[in-house]
Amino acid sequence: MGDVPVVIGDAQSWQPPVPGLQAVCIGVDAAGALPALNPAHFDVLVTTAVDAPAPWVSIAPAQLETHLHDLAAAVRDRPVAATILCRVLKTAQALPFEAALDMESLAYSALLGGEEFARWRRATPAQPVPQSDGPLVLVDREADHITLTLNNPAGQNAMTAAMRDALHEALAAVLDDPTMPCVTLRGAGRCFSTGGALGEFGSATDLAQAHVVRTLRSCAALLARLGDRASVQLHGACVGSGLEVPAAAAHRSATREAWFQLPELRMGLIPGAGGTVSVARAIGRHRTTWLLLTGKRISARQSLGWGLIHKIMP
Repeated sequence: MGDVPVVIGDAQSWQPPVPGLQAVCIGVDAAGALPALNPAHFDVLVTTAVDAPAPWVSIAPAQLETHLHDLAAAVRDRPVAATILCRVLKTAQALPFEAALDMESLAYSALLGGEEFARWRRATPAQPVPQSDGPLVLVDREADHITLTLNNPAGQNAMTAAMRDALHEALAAVLDDPTMPCVTLRGAGRCFSTGGALGEFGSATDLAQAHVVRTLRSCAALLARLGDRASVQLHGACVGSGLEVPAAAAHRSATREAWFQLPELRMGLIPGAGGTVSVARAIGRHRTTWLLLTGKRISARQSLGWGLIHKIMP
């Protein structure tokens, strides 16, 4: 990787870096001309064109210089996680869904053992998640339709290990049901899910075993297996695994005030609940990389335009 973890240049006149260089490659279209190019040469593509098509991310001209500085700073602050993220996203494109999940999980376990994550863990006090008085996942059936509801509103439906296991069990039961019901996944309370419980991050003592558990209990994998039978209804905060898991569903709708965020890179990590596969296959790897490098929230409106959701609910 050397001393150059990020390379930023004009997208139209781009010359790929030397082979073997591990760097995040960011192409820039400052003129807003949307030049013809090979997206495979880039990890992120930014343009000043308004409402640019994929794989571009539109940035206001007045904000472009600051935005590029912030992207470069994010990579330089977490160079190992950032470059591993880009390699995982590129490789995952050619893999079947669940094989790509396996690769993501292996990389995630490796980063859990790294100094970038350790630095974040030392600086971030663990906070307990308020517990639900009832079942963590409610299961309601009406005829041939099942509704699953994440049920820890006091804890913002944080995806604790217990919540993940309860959801996995419920989804597995739907898959095993010979009547092949449809399923809708939603969240109780003010939001769908704020993602992984920060207090549990880094709690695994055996990272190899953690990889096995993560892949065997992947809720994203089960939602993907359900195919056209799976729908999600999103509202409020959808953060980290609270976005990665529902992004694997075939039908995704959200309320107008919903927002979406992938903050893992700030922790020295990549998504570990399927996001490098589910989110990337919804919006493309370039925009997924941008979401992770910036850690920015995107609105339901922008998510609809990008294909992260299919419908905004009234």
